[in-house]
Amino acid sequence: MIGAVLAGGRAKRFGGDKLLYKINGKPLILYTVERLETAKEIDEIVLVASKDNAEKLKTLGYEVVIDGLLIGPMGGVYTALNLGDAFIVAGDMPLLVPEFIDFIVERFLETKKPACVPRWSNGYLEPLHATYSSSFRDFLEERIKSGNYAINRAIRESDTCYIEIEKLPEGWRESFFNVNTREDLERLNPPVF
Repeated sequence: MIGAVLAGGRAKRFGGDKLLYKINGKPLILYTVERLETAKEIDEIVLVASKDNAEKLKTLGYEVVIDGLLIGPMGGVYTALNLGDAFIVAGDMPLLVPEFIDFIVERFLETKKPACVPRWSNGYLEPLHATYSSSFRDFLEERIKSGNYAINRAIRESDTCYIEIEKLPEGWRESFFNVNTREDLERLNPPVF
């Protein structure tokens, strides 16, 4: 299973390239990648970048593929699925829980659905902490051609396997934490960084 890290965002709220922002001398994105690498079900890591940040990301030593669509998360997911089935995560999620990732991938493999996405009881989805089949790419392509770039809507309109978050260990929820602002960095547990 490919672990695809979306790294094409503009980070307007953060005020700079947050994925390369160094925490204890290491770029934020590497915390995400290193956690993803420890998941047993992940075989390889790929960074999905924009053409603007691809060269900088290549210096980290991972394969970088370029999202030429630049239509938000759906474009990144679409680009990653060109390589095969993938667990997709945002690059600004430094507290990933490897056991949770494995759980999602295993459910995806068991159910053989086009996508396996965590869902909160209020219906909110976590599309950038989910597994997608390469065949889901065709489903996305139809939406992209029609100008509908909402990844959540595409998920809801497909035959998706949902993982009910509240039924899982509470500690797994930290996996969803993402850094949007510099203040978010203060919320991180110092021993982690």
